[in-house]
Amino acid sequence: LTVNCLDRHVEKSPNRVALIWERDEPGTAVYVTYRELLDLTCRLANTLKKYGIQKGDKVAIYMSVSPLSVAAMLACARIGAVHTVVFAGFSAESLAGRIMDSGCKAVITYNQGVRGGRIIELKTTVDEAVKTCPSIKHVFVAQRTDNKVQMGDHDISLEEEMSKAASVCAPESMDSEDMLFMLYTSGSTGKPKGIVHTQAGYLLYAAVTHKYVFDYQQGDIFGCVADIGWITGHSYVVYGPLCNGATSVLFESTPVYPDPGRYWEVVQRLKINQFYGAPTAIRLLLNYGEEWVKKYDRSSLKTLGSVGEPINNEAWQWFYNVVGEGRCTLVDTWWQTETGGICIAPRPSEEEAEIIPAMAMRPFFGIVPMLMDDNGQVIEGNDVSGALCIAQPWPGMARTIYGDHQRFVDAYFKAYPGYYFTGDGAYRTKKGYYQITGRMDDVINISGHRLGTAEIEDAMADHPEVPETAVIGYPHKIKGEGAFAFIVLKEQTAHTDRVKEELKAIVASKIAKYAVPDHILVVKRLPKTRSGKIMRRLLRKVVTEQSSNMGDVTTLDDPTVVKEILDAYQKYKEKSSS
Repeated sequence: LTVNCLDRHVEKSPNRVALIWERDEPGTAVYVTYRELLDLTCRLANTLKKYGIQKGDKVAIYMSVSPLSVAAMLACARIGAVHTVVFAGFSAESLAGRIMDSGCKAVITYNQGVRGGRIIELKTTVDEAVKTCPSIKHVFVAQRTDNKVQMGDHDISLEEEMSKAASVCAPESMDSEDMLFMLYTSGSTGKPKGIVHTQAGYLLYAAVTHKYVFDYQQGDIFGCVADIGWITGHSYVVYGPLCNGATSVLFESTPVYPDPGRYWEVVQRLKINQFYGAPTAIRLLLNYGEEWVKKYDRSSLKTLGSVGEPINNEAWQWFYNVVGEGRCTLVDTWWQTETGGICIAPRPSEEEAEIIPAMAMRPFFGIVPMLMDDNGQVIEGNDVSGALCIAQPWPGMARTIYGDHQRFVDAYFKAYPGYYFTGDGAYRTKKGYYQITGRMDDVINISGHRLGTAEIEDAMADHPEVPETAVIGYPHKIKGEGAFAFIVLKEQTAHTDRVKEELKAIVASKIAKYAVPDHILVVKRLPKTRSGKIMRRLLRKVVTEQSSNMGDVTTLDDPTVVKEILDAYQKYKEKSSS
């Protein structure tokens, strides 16, 4: 695999730029050639081997986006170790949970991270996490800043070791179905699941989709601004572009640092040809107005892409007309951690084929989408909606959930036997194009981060004064969806505001800051069926103010609960607006 991503390009064109690291500090880009990246990768691989990491061992990577974090992924792949990258915004508890579930032997991290001008304490978080992880033998610590951090017995200075290591490391020979990496993602129930991707199929699919969806040409500068902690960073920052011998941009900063022109200033300075980002960032920037975009020359752009959640029409139009000046192809791409790469997108297609705003439209080569009805029957014809399934396997599909193959079968193949169920609903237009309509289960999408509402509920349930919680997603102007929590307090609880603040702190420390609910509403009780299941559908209607149309409430244990919650919501709204 790393031979496909590195060695073969080094043989032909060693000085071609592989990575452009757009550091947090504006204007300080670092260029890394294929030869330099191979050197870094081999030194890091030899360092891992020196400390006992072998083929099949699991290694956690808790780092911000940088050439070294990419080299860490490739170094694992080179020696046949399995990497699991954990987004550097996750809490110590989230990191520990992933380390324990996968049985990692080592963690690779930075002393600190830098994002939006702020310092992020990465090593401190790792120290906190590994206290509860007996499987960890070593923590490799690289330097992103000049600040000293506490180094303990199993901590190893990464750059120091790499400088002593040999710059040649023979690649381990791997079977096409050997594990390449694991990446944790949220499900509708319980703890996050470790999605497993393998060597050959995954790399092939990432490379082919990268080439054809974005029309990548040799010499283009490909700018995917995703973090490596997400599948988008794996497939379209690292593996797809490098396999294609591309020049890939690593974006360490935020869209509004030092100002809301950052993306477009980077496009101008690095002469980016393809720009791939998230709708949530576009919605955020749209609020700041067009002048931040128009200030910079975007003539290098040829293709724009959107990923992470369905893009709304307003954001699509702004991205297309303002950023792309109405002359760039805009691809709204639908795919998942589980699919390994893009499955439905407007391109590839016949030349100049129509693109309909805010629609993923066309299945990629080999992807056979199906819409299913509630009875598990295939829905034929056009102008229809149903559960989105895929009818036959494709190279990039996940192979299992680590340590729990039964959960894998149950989650994706049980609802519609013989088909892969995506968890999303979709509409097939009169012309036969696909439009994704959103999740069909209790999973929400906050700023492109997928999160099971059950995870937030589980975190809040740890509060001693909160016996019951229900969390739902509601439409949010910038984040796409936000979390809205309904909580029941114990009778004697007096300090509601204090409890709310404590709950927010618990969610931030158990999951991550982005998971913290925007709203917490105290209610006397939750709407439940006679069997005790919470009817989240009703709570959604309350929050989206469709209470005149509650649908069937006869299955509720006590239908008067609806009015109770509506009254509480009205009071909360009046108080908030005052």
